[in-house]
Amino acid sequence: MKRIYTFGGVPAARNLTVADIVAGKGLRKLVQTTAVNRTEAAAAEAAAIDHLSIVDHDLAEVRAGAPNTFTTAALMASDYETHQDILRAGIRAATAGADAVYTMRSLKAVELLADEGLAVQGHLGLVPRLSTRIGGLRAYGRTADEAMSLAEDLRRLEDAGAYAVELECVADEAIAEISPRTRLITHSIGSGGAADVIFLFQDDACGDTPNAPRHARAFADMASARAAMEVERMKGLTAFRAAVLNGSYPDCTTSVAMKPGEHEKLREALDKRRPFHQ
Repeated sequence: MKRIYTFGGVPAARNLTVADIVAGKGLRKLVQTTAVNRTEAAAAEAAAIDHLSIVDHDLAEVRAGAPNTFTTAALMASDYETHQDILRAGIRAATAGADAVYTMRSLKAVELLADEGLAVQGHLGLVPRLSTRIGGLRAYGRTADEAMSLAEDLRRLEDAGAYAVELECVADEAIAEISPRTRLITHSIGSGGAADVIFLFQDDACGDTPNAPRHARAFADMASARAAMEVERMKGLTAFRAAVLNGSYPDCTTSVAMKPGEHEKLREALDKRRPFHQ
């Protein structure tokens, strides 16, 4: 565990620092998943997941559950319109405890964030929100020309000051050739095992995604457990309603009784007083 100060000047401890990740490129494999609340974050930290990817709005919740796990906060493209909006959001996230920030926006946005000392992660390959530019949701880098184009994009991203890049649905062989040739920390989501960090959404890993993407593998079956819980929920609510209507709930075991003799005293006192509405 490494001792650090956050960008906001708060002492903290982390499983990894940016320097650790950079120094380990090509030497160790890191594991990354998502979290949207403190329960998911705590589970990831307990499972020794190396790296969390979250949306910046969830940072306080996630930090409550995983105070020590290296966390990248995504500055979602549609949330921040101008470069200054992105810069302000990045500084807010770092101040609140994010170890790095993610943006799929322009190289200028990356430069602005990096120039302030923030660790910045970009996104190349299949970028779902920009998928119309490559003809829809499809694999990327399956030809030498497209893989070379990706390599040039990585170089430009590196020159802009990024330290890492998410590579989505890129051909495995392309990543195997390109990753050792860039200083960027490469994060694979659906891009094979040659990258520095292997990323899978928590819902996908835990089997809680209907119609999961091709690159996902479920290592558990939370969907079935959740379905069983919903059956039990309906069972409980239906039986509760029926018990109220047939008079079996509440009963003496679930109600509070007056002390011995006090009921008769109350009845006598009420009989002696004037009616409430007279």
